[in-house]
Amino acid sequence: MKVATLPRAACLLLSALGVPPLESAVIEPPAQDAAIVHALNRLGYGPRPGDVARVRDVGLDKWVDSQLHPDRLSDKDVEARIATLRTAGLSSADLIKHYQLPPAARKEFAERKAAIGEGATEEAVRQIRRDVAQKYGGDMEGGARQVVDELQQAKVVRAIYSERQLGEVMVDFWMNHFNVYADKGQDKFLLGEFERRTIRPHAWGKFEDLLRATAESPAMLFYLDNWLSSDPNAPAPGSRLERSRRFGQAAHGAAGPPTSMTKPGQDKRRGLNENYAREIMELHTLGVDGGYTQTDVTEIARCFTGWTINGLGRGAQGRRDDPDPEFAFVARLHDKRDKTVLGQRIRGGGKEEGDEVIHILATQPATARLISLKLARRFVSDAPPATLVDRAAETFRRTDGDIRAVLTTIVTSPEFQAPEARSAKVKTPLEFVVSSVRAVGADVSSASDLARRIASMGMPLYRQQPPTGYKDTAEAWISTGSLLARLNFALDLSAGKVSGAAVPAQGVAAAARDSRALADALALRLVPSGLSQQTRQTIDAEAATGLNPARIAGLILGSPEFQRK
Repeated sequence: MKVATLPRAACLLLSALGVPPLESAVIEPPAQDAAIVHALNRLGYGPRPGDVARVRDVGLDKWVDSQLHPDRLSDKDVEARIATLRTAGLSSADLIKHYQLPPAARKEFAERKAAIGEGATEEAVRQIRRDVAQKYGGDMEGGARQVVDELQQAKVVRAIYSERQLGEVMVDFWMNHFNVYADKGQDKFLLGEFERRTIRPHAWGKFEDLLRATAESPAMLFYLDNWLSSDPNAPAPGSRLERSRRFGQAAHGAAGPPTSMTKPGQDKRRGLNENYAREIMELHTLGVDGGYTQTDVTEIARCFTGWTINGLGRGAQGRRDDPDPEFAFVARLHDKRDKTVLGQRIRGGGKEEGDEVIHILATQPATARLISLKLARRFVSDAPPATLVDRAAETFRRTDGDIRAVLTTIVTSPEFQAPEARSAKVKTPLEFVVSSVRAVGADVSSASDLARRIASMGMPLYRQQPPTGYKDTAEAWISTGSLLARLNFALDLSAGKVSGAAVPAQGVAAAARDSRALADALALRLVPSGLSQQTRQTIDAEAATGLNPARIAGLILGSPEFQRK
């Protein structure tokens, strides 16, 4: 049943979510349980049936401490589920070898596309792609689309089933902070290892180590074009390295445009590229108002010349048995002259220049504040109290950027548990879909449709093209189209119409005496934080018409209270 037949419920959803505070008083559970629900929503992806009682038995403080140390928690169940995804654990080299069309196929596709000219229709281009894939696909185990689909599925499955809920939230936070676009050329084959080998091992350590790991990651080097950046006078045209780079750039070009930061007319194969230098300051460390200049951008770009990728382009010669693409520093591509960054002189040398830049940026007060602000915004409110941000930034500086210490300062603060912080944020599409699945206790055999639903709400996973990543504030997710998509998803999920997500029969239905009792029982189970009077009246009115349990559950999941956290 689609939302067009439920105007009253739709109006409730759109009007109540369109304003920052809830307009009606929320009927809340006891104070202890309210605090538990708040923690489950903010430090994870929402409560499953029985979670509130389990945390109550353990003690909220102990549960929070365990989430702050996810390495202490077993996650065997979620790992077993991820293992069913064929590509999820493969190396970048194996993905390129078995899931990317070979060089001859890419060459034929480019030639046939060029032959039909600029006036070719999209359908004609798609047909060429299908023909080429069929011709050369015999040696492949799958295609690039499967790689991205299973990357998305793995993310959703981990969010639903991981016992390390805060760990998954932090991985999502850092993947968004250091955003990489899957549909840019080779990055679809590099993103899995970016998450496994770069983000996850460093998500709780020192920020400087995390920053350096992302700077050296093939996924980031490719996405922001730093693997192409060199002293303009360094590499001789026609060299082996240059041929390798041309291949990589051709793979990029076949997949779509470069990032928005590439300058028009810039020779993307050789010379200085400022994309990464700009983003490491504007997005990763100092912030847009962090006090740097265009001169600093250029100087940092010079420091990072020669930071490139080894092994990415060898497939141009027809060899598909290469080791994983990996970071490499090529001295002959490096600008060896002295530089000045943020007023500090950096003597010309080699890779250590880039390492010095990373240290300078990671230890700036502006960086401490930006990271603290973003973490406080993620966990407390869209406009977190300045005093909390100040304390978190002080922790950052005092601990040399210890991420766990900064997060502990935030989630154990009075501001985190303050009444005004509860239900103060709107769930992102990922959070809404995952929390819905967790709330109804669905058994997910395939998360492909769930990922597609998340994309329909405006958040295609791993496919945010700008390096800014997705916003973490309400205005990014409140629109008529996205909210209607949410309500339709809630109704479909509860009715068992989401492929791969089996919802158990509503056990409370048999015990319910009437529609009102049924609505009460479902509301208590699905929204343990409580419903507002306005929502309660709307659900009661719909229940009075004799709606079935699935329909009532869908309306509750689509309510403003469930969409907030």
